Amino acid sequence: MNQKGATVFYVDDNAKSQRLLGSLMTACGFRVITASNPLEALARCTGLRFDLALLDYRMPFLSGSQLAKEIKSLAPHIPIVLISGYSALAASELLFVNAHFGRDTVLDDLLETMRSLVRSNRMSPRDRQEARLWSNST
Repeated sequence: MNQKGATVFYVDDNAKSQRLLGSLMTACGFRVITASNPLEALARCTGLRFDLALLDYRMPFLSGSQLAKEIKSLAPHIPIVLISGYSALAASELLFVNAHFGRDTVLDDLLETMRSLVRSNRMSPRDRQEARLWSNST
């Protein structure tokens, strides 16, 4: 299954980044819902259905890592991708994150990871188990 129809909940306090990356994701077939800060995101999170959360790391009120923890407590099955201006973050900042993309990220790598996480999340538990067994056997 591809990402067509997949909904991304994108949280970023930088309006320009939000417009640019949001437009690119839409052009690539994702449906994009945005929030401008973590508090808005949390207020909207319980009423939304989305396939993946894309979070900026540096935001007011809560960091992207802290927001990831809150989202995982509400929707543990939702994959979370964290984007930042740092090439690396401490492991403690990535505990509730499925992938981190920092400085010098190639857009195609980010999009492919998002597609992969959505595909993986949409697989049935049995298909996931079979994929793990196959992966471990190769």
